[in-house]
Amino acid sequence: MIRFALSCDDDHEFEGWFRSNDDFDSQLGRKLIGCPVCGSNLVHKALMAPNVSTSKTKEKITLVQGEAQRQALAELRSLTKKMKDGAENVGDSFAVEARKIHEGEAPARGIYGEATVQEARALVEDGIEFHAIPTLPDDLN
Repeated sequence: MIRFALSCDDDHEFEGWFRSNDDFDSQLGRKLIGCPVCGSNLVHKALMAPNVSTSKTKEKITLVQGEAQRQALAELRSLTKKMKDGAENVGDSFAVEARKIHEGEAPARGIYGEATVQEARALVEDGIEFHAIPTLPDDLN
């Protein structure tokens, strides 16, 4: 994955992750990339400092984020916490447990966990509703 610093024509700065430079170009050409602040599809790559790992890296990343990005990330963290509160973490058994609940083989309750892309597709094809919970950057540290 490649991280690009991006900017819209209104000079809102944000970042995006892409499989490759070609992937970025393809998404940009199809107008799939939009500014999270104003929604503009007039986006371009911004000048980006090299990613050097130091003890101050986290401070640098925080400085690159604008207030709107920090606020959006805080809201996502809050929503993620609300979704997980009172729900059971079933780990990598999510698809199996969701199917059991759907078929009445397990008690109805809130659960969360992990599923492969294939497992998620099978759940969708079988009409089993679920929602993806984002893994946020600081959640991995």
